[in-house]
Amino acid sequence: MSNPETRARAGEGVTPAEELTAAMAGFLSEFKTFSSTINRKLQTQEDRMTKLDRKSLMAGRPALSAAAETEAPHQKAFAAYLRSGDDDGLRELALDGKAMSTAVAADGGYLVDPQTAATIRGTLSSTASIRAIANVVNVDGGSYDVLVDHSEAGSGWATEAAAATETGTPQIDRITIALHELSALPKVSQRLLDDSAFDIEGWLAGRIADKFARSEAQAFVSGDGVDKPKGILTYPTVDNDVWAWGSLGYVPTGASGALDSTNPADAIIDLVYALGAEYRANASFVMNSRTAGVIRKLKDNDGRFLWSDSLASGEPARLLGYGVLIAEDMPDIAAGSLSIAFGDFGAGYTIAERPDLRVLRDPFSAKPHVLFYATKRVGGAVSDFGAIKLLKFATA
Repeated sequence: MSNPETRARAGEGVTPAEELTAAMAGFLSEFKTFSSTINRKLQTQEDRMTKLDRKSLMAGRPALSAAAETEAPHQKAFAAYLRSGDDDGLRELALDGKAMSTAVAADGGYLVDPQTAATIRGTLSSTASIRAIANVVNVDGGSYDVLVDHSEAGSGWATEAAAATETGTPQIDRITIALHELSALPKVSQRLLDDSAFDIEGWLAGRIADKFARSEAQAFVSGDGVDKPKGILTYPTVDNDVWAWGSLGYVPTGASGALDSTNPADAIIDLVYALGAEYRANASFVMNSRTAGVIRKLKDNDGRFLWSDSLASGEPARLLGYGVLIAEDMPDIAAGSLSIAFGDFGAGYTIAERPDLRVLRDPFSAKPHVLFYATKRVGGAVSDFGAIKLLKFATA
């Protein structure tokens, strides 16, 4: 027997039962097509929701980890190197012409990915160190030269008829700031590295930044310049009344290891005005917490404190209207100590550094732990001897 639907199309007679069967078959066929279309649309919507959920999850993860998977192929490859020592991804990126981010030295390790390096630089810039107020420059070579004109060019009045007289010649000095290698050696267990929830990039950035910040802060104050920056307190110092270029001038307090007992605030005021007017607009005080505890108790003749605390988050406290940087590497008050510095450090102290930061993974020297040998090159030196003055806790 032929199909009732086929017979109906051919004009052959069909029974009511057969007509109903044919109609039902057509309905089921159309419903199946409709159902398939709905299922496809639902699946498409589900796929979209899955992608949105994944993006939301990525947004909630640490920025370094999320970017490594979606936007920074170098970062993903660098994370693989940190966790397991697998450097194939970094080498492939170098072969693809992305060597600027993956340069390799035979004994220097791999360059840290840009985001991690930016995190470290941001942390260093925000720490309580002279770096926060100094002039910081990035260099490509092994040193940085500062040219300083520290004398006045001669001048004179001239008339239309009279002959012009020859004026003096300005004196220009070249100050060379050598770059030195600063290193950190954080250590972590391999078991922790194998844990995918462990943010290796964030941990490494924090440990490196902490070590670098402490080493730099000490060197910028008291470094001897041998394989490290030269600090402000290691230059020759002379009484500011006989100050000459090449040394830092100081103002004595009038008492050994203390402020003057009669007029203790006078030495602070003298220090401010020992600095040239051209530097005072951008000047800051630098001292440690113990010295600050002494200075903040000083009052003027009307009983008003010379020290005023910050009224806004992130702003420094002020002394006589000038900002105060608390640098713990400055010396405590003692006989003959140079415990307070005042000056325009943006002009007076220059920090030169290479922007690259290298990390070498060492799984052998401290088994079962893994060492990460991180290095950067940085130097620092006084670049304008007239821009910084010191307070000496001595009679003269």
